[in-house]
Amino acid sequence: MSVDISTEREVQFVEQTRVATVCTSPQVMITPGICEGYLLKRRKWPLKGWHKRYFVLEGGTLRYSKSHQDVSRGRVQGSLDVSLAVMSINKKSNRIDLDTGDILYHIKAKSHDLFYIWVTKLQAHRLYKKNETANAHSNECCLPPLFSQKIVFLHFSLFLLLHHQPAPSHGPPSVADSAAEYFDASDDILCGSSSEVSDESGLSDGSTTNSEPEEGHGKDLARVSMPAALNEPVNLLQRLCEELEYSELLDVANNTPDPYQRMVYIAAFAISGYTTATFRNRYKPFNPVLGETYECIREDRGFRFISEQVCHHPPISACHAESENFTFWQDQRWKNKFWGKSLEILPTGMVNVTLSRYGDHYEWNKVVTCIHNVLSQQRYLEHYGEVTIQNLKNSTCTCKITFVKSRYWGSDTNKNEVQGTVLDQGGSVIHRFGGLWHEGIFCDTLPTPKCIWKPSFCPPTDSQPKDYLQFYGFSTFAMELNELTPDLRPFLPPTDTRLRPDQRMLEEGNVSGADRKKDEIEELQRERRKELAKKGSEHTPRFFRKAKDSSGRDVWLNTGTYWELRQNPGFAKLENITLW
Repeated sequence: MSVDISTEREVQFVEQTRVATVCTSPQVMITPGICEGYLLKRRKWPLKGWHKRYFVLEGGTLRYSKSHQDVSRGRVQGSLDVSLAVMSINKKSNRIDLDTGDILYHIKAKSHDLFYIWVTKLQAHRLYKKNETANAHSNECCLPPLFSQKIVFLHFSLFLLLHHQPAPSHGPPSVADSAAEYFDASDDILCGSSSEVSDESGLSDGSTTNSEPEEGHGKDLARVSMPAALNEPVNLLQRLCEELEYSELLDVANNTPDPYQRMVYIAAFAISGYTTATFRNRYKPFNPVLGETYECIREDRGFRFISEQVCHHPPISACHAESENFTFWQDQRWKNKFWGKSLEILPTGMVNVTLSRYGDHYEWNKVVTCIHNVLSQQRYLEHYGEVTIQNLKNSTCTCKITFVKSRYWGSDTNKNEVQGTVLDQGGSVIHRFGGLWHEGIFCDTLPTPKCIWKPSFCPPTDSQPKDYLQFYGFSTFAMELNELTPDLRPFLPPTDTRLRPDQRMLEEGNVSGADRKKDEIEELQRERRKELAKKGSEHTPRFFRKAKDSSGRDVWLNTGTYWELRQNPGFAKLENITLW
């Protein structure tokens, strides 16, 4: 019997067949043979792409080095216990993904024959290592594999739902291995030289599908409403506003004559937007419904902000902020990749900032966010990748920022590292800066070396309450996002997030009421979508319009009508959509 791999999807989790017991007696355990040879391994930082590495699979442990000589000398670059990994494969590209929660390997074979050998050998070693562990703890109770599988699928589906991604249609990821027999494979694998190949995407793009579930899989999980208790009492539209918590960096940039130093402050602002994740990995923000809006006027910071949920499939949130010193806008969209124990979130939109004094227009991308151990209480997140900041109005300088991916064997003090350089037109480094995205950024190439940015909670200040961990890890700025004062309420449109009842109930501690109201709001959204479908029309955003940027990408730009309508005649005198 061969490995149970479906051919209907390009990417599949390796399935588990039903077995009577996971624990096999030591007398019948057979140690699988060693498998070794060259494969391509994907690097995410630095020099991202596919690189040739020599792998050795022995006794349930997969380790790799740059060459066979390095292996013989004991120079190992990394290793993982394959029995702890969720294994998924892509038959079309001969790729194997192994995810232990803390370690994530993407490897690829040069041929399908070699790919098949490694898949069967990995399965054999995973089964061997699991049985070995089970025998070592023979006095402990083992769950039946099918029951254990259902539990994992429940948690797996939960996290996919939290990120708008449909559950796989061919069953859950496996945590125990198949007891199937395997075709024998040679212990000595020889592989010709391999050149680097282009990068490629892993799983589906995470967009929601309307397809019906397959027979035998019950309800379409993408339509199941998740409990409000899994949320924090802020919205994704408000999360966009949180990126302006350190907007004073843009004010400083607008008043800095030197273009290279100005770029340093723009870079610090780009980094500061990630610090909200420091204490925020336990809950998710509310997902906005289509047409929902949020405004924020901060006279103390000198800016006003508007955001709107402009698209539902795929979800897109657009925002625009303006002040005397700067204009800030972006539309947030992302792709999700779930690898079995880790979830990668890949933003695809661009962030834009213009400075009024110098006419600069800065544009930059966002990096990948990875949540490790999503199914356990030990989950944590990290950001990694490269950010490129360009001034579209002036090519005097550019900026490169690297969010360093933590080493598997590194200490906690090395996590969350950021390195950056400001380059002139010739590529020469003018400024260097670095630090940790959750602690601060230091630049020693300025005329006066100094810390150019430090988050409000490092060290603890009035901007970060002492009991912030009891309030979802919110900073004072985040807590103020949902404030609804009597003098503000008459000016808000009824679609403003502050008026959303389920989110307000959760903030007030009425979890059961929030659950009921959340279900009602989601049902109203489905009804509106059905009505539009009957008419053959689509939702039209109220305050943003779709356009193309200078690179031909789709973007959502502010129409400029929100503040005019707010002032005259006022939203109370206008026709508004009913969201809740």
